[in-house]
Amino acid sequence: MARRLLAAAIVAILAAGCSGRPPDPIQLQRSLLTVTNQSRQDWSNVEIWLNTYFRVTVPSIPAGSRFQTTLDAFVTGFGQRFNFARMQVKDLRLTAKLPDGTPVEIKKDFQASGLAGALGGKR
Repeated sequence: MARRLLAAAIVAILAAGCSGRPPDPIQLQRSLLTVTNQSRQDWSNVEIWLNTYFRVTVPSIPAGSRFQTTLDAFVTGFGQRFNFARMQVKDLRLTAKLPDGTPVEIKKDFQASGLAGALGGKR
């Protein structure tokens, strides 16, 4: 009886550990950006903005799929490219439209670093 209770407890703990919150739709790993459309509707006219000056456009991201690009693909209106080796990512946003025309806006939340992150100060 004790073994069954122990096995049931282990299964419950493992199941609870696997059911976390869904991953962030905008993920940044070094210079690789991954955008995941976790909704059940396609996104069209997708614009991804980096530090409010640099932009990448995508015609659409279908429901349940993802889009990947490197940060050096981001460009300003004057043709300047983002330089990952020399520039810091401070702001990352996505805008798109649903099939009915409803706007989609997603902003990547960055954790503060240094003392501001440790002590909860302003950025």
